[in-house]
Amino acid sequence: MSGRAREALAQSDCIVGYDTYLSLIKPLLAGKEIVGTGMMQEIERCRRAVELAGEGKTVAVVSSGDPGIYGMAGLVLELAQQVSADKQPAVKVIPGISAVGAAAAVLGAPLMHDFAVISLSDLLTPWDVIVKRLEAAAASDFVVALYNPKSMRRTEQIKEARRIMLAHRSPETPVGIVTNATREGETAVVSSLADFLQEDIAMFSLVIIGNSRTFVQNGKMITPRGYAV
Repeated sequence: MSGRAREALAQSDCIVGYDTYLSLIKPLLAGKEIVGTGMMQEIERCRRAVELAGEGKTVAVVSSGDPGIYGMAGLVLELAQQVSADKQPAVKVIPGISAVGAAAAVLGAPLMHDFAVISLSDLLTPWDVIVKRLEAAAASDFVVALYNPKSMRRTEQIKEARRIMLAHRSPETPVGIVTNATREGETAVVSSLADFLQEDIAMFSLVIIGNSRTFVQNGKMITPRGYAV
């Protein structure tokens, strides 16, 4: 969490968020009005946040990582703009530390050159669109970071992503998997494109697949930027 995010929480009257994420910051919530909801209730909780702001309260909407990267910033802005101009609350997006950045730091330096970030969740994006993005990123030799790689329900998408990558990259391409990056229970492993599916991968995991130049040295993934060393 960034210092600015902690300040925003301290200055807020109300804290709104997904129950699981609120539980991670429980020590920071004392004395605050709390609005928590479960999974799949993003619209309801963001609309409630806008309503509370319209009542004159200072409201913080909590996302994991960075609110503008697969977080709630976009939805809050959309809903706020639906309110009449005279009641429209001011919205400030406070940058955080994204999962891709946190995971990359744990693995070494895999994102030192151009990379693509793709979510394998097809809840809001059609799977055929995700496949096109995977194919384009693989063919372009981007380092690829995969959000939402696997869940209890979604087990085949990560296999398809691997198949697409193998059509363009060596089986020996380094692959890093970080679960619960910067949180309690953090784990990290460096594997290969051929073998990484043998590792534990879950919803709170982030998978980083190297490009054609990524290598592993002393257990750390490194993607060269091109400096002469």
